[in-house]
Amino acid sequence: MMNNQGRPTNIDNVAALSGDRIDTFTGNQALEQEEKLIYEIGDTARSGVDLPDVPEAQSRLGGLERDGEIGLPGLSEPEAMRHYTRLSRQNYAIDMGLYPLGSCTMKHNPRLNEKVTRLPGLCDIHPLQPQSTVQGAFDLIDTLAHWLKELTGMPAVAMSPKAGAHGELCGMMAIRAAHDKAGEKQRTIVLAPESAHGTNPATAALCGYKVKAIPATEDGRVDLEALKAALGPDVAAIMLTNPNTCGLFERDIRKIADAVHEAGAYFYCDGANFNAIVGKVRPGDLGVDCMHINLHKTFSTPHGGGGPGAGPVVFSEALAPFIPVPYVVMNEDGFEMVEHVGESSSFGRMTAFHGQMGMFVRALAYMMSHGADGLRQVAEDSVLNANYILASLQDVMTPSFDGPCMHEALFDDRFLKGTGVETLDFAKAMIDEGYHPMTMYFPLVVHGAMLIEPTETESKQSLDQFIGMMRHLVERATSGDKDRFSGAPYLAPRRRLDETTAARKPVLRWTPEISAPNDTAAAAE
Repeated sequence: MMNNQGRPTNIDNVAALSGDRIDTFTGNQALEQEEKLIYEIGDTARSGVDLPDVPEAQSRLGGLERDGEIGLPGLSEPEAMRHYTRLSRQNYAIDMGLYPLGSCTMKHNPRLNEKVTRLPGLCDIHPLQPQSTVQGAFDLIDTLAHWLKELTGMPAVAMSPKAGAHGELCGMMAIRAAHDKAGEKQRTIVLAPESAHGTNPATAALCGYKVKAIPATEDGRVDLEALKAALGPDVAAIMLTNPNTCGLFERDIRKIADAVHEAGAYFYCDGANFNAIVGKVRPGDLGVDCMHINLHKTFSTPHGGGGPGAGPVVFSEALAPFIPVPYVVMNEDGFEMVEHVGESSSFGRMTAFHGQMGMFVRALAYMMSHGADGLRQVAEDSVLNANYILASLQDVMTPSFDGPCMHEALFDDRFLKGTGVETLDFAKAMIDEGYHPMTMYFPLVVHGAMLIEPTETESKQSLDQFIGMMRHLVERATSGDKDRFSGAPYLAPRRRLDETTAARKPVLRWTPEISAPNDTAAAAE
């Protein structure tokens, strides 16, 4: 293979690189360039731009003026561009390859959506504009709200929550408001299954509730009998994730909803995994009272790592009167934003403005470009891809539960037993192969969990390459090649980090080295 000649692209050559890296003058390793901090590159004595002298003015800082140099590095334009370009090449992104971490953070974002959201008139709206000048934006929000209600079978939606966990808080505040209005303030407990997202119990606690865990059955689902035993007049709600974090659909969800309602509690559903069932199942038909929808997960836009999120919450008839302000309504003069609670039962306001306009545009563009059949296929493809990985690896890895999965395949570390290779070692070796590791050690109900979510946009070719890579690593681990894993990654810009020290003693501030007085280069700093 031409690309293997003289280059360590063949994994068999990894052993040759397992020692110290080759010492070069620059620190670069061929085209993999060493990148220093910008403070170490720049020079405080120069600037990349010409700025006019600051006019003298009377200080209003009351003696708090800086009395020394600020010490910012100065770089020319080429130096600054090269610095950030080199840093960008060290990133791994969904635009480079399959990202098994899942759609929570790294789902492919169609460029069409980006183009639409940057259209003049959509990207330059100010939240304080007069309402008469943003009727088109209100129309877009109202249209998106309509389709969210259609897809979920719920009669009301709050569009303002900024992200999934913010949506959870919105739903739980509506539930608390409903109980308060009914005079049932004794309901102080929220039930959270072990297979729920970690934000669920955190949100309930933030909302002032005590959290009680519901165990999972051996097949990874909610223990219905344990749930029924926990229900009582002191229970306000259950917060359940469906499909759950084990990648499984809760088969007893209707029975769960009935039991919760009979006890006078509400059913909050974590809709973070809605992308696995969109167009296939309407949560309202399952007995759900409220559910947040991660627009950035189900309807595109990368979220984790910087992008804004949006977490609209849909509500049942019982909770619809309690949704927060502001919200958009249509009257005889056009669209109007309701800003005040007035005589309604709304629990109040959570955010200053109505929500993430850019996210709304992307989500609606995604819906309209896919259509009803396309959205249904999104769910089917996400489930198909995950099950393809599950079926292709189940003879060498250990699936945590029997049967097919939903949109993510869950394995545990039993296949590594006796090899001396840990889950973390295995994940680090994936970096050498050009993949970001999958979700590890979650869900907590599975020991050494490896949760793989390919998303619906991966082709069979990219899935086959990923599967081949995983089978190769399993073979190396089970054949006794522990050294292949213990020091991994060998080919990344940085080798294995001390994660404990990094977490407990993080170095968050650069400090210049103290140099000798006659060191002119350093003295310039």
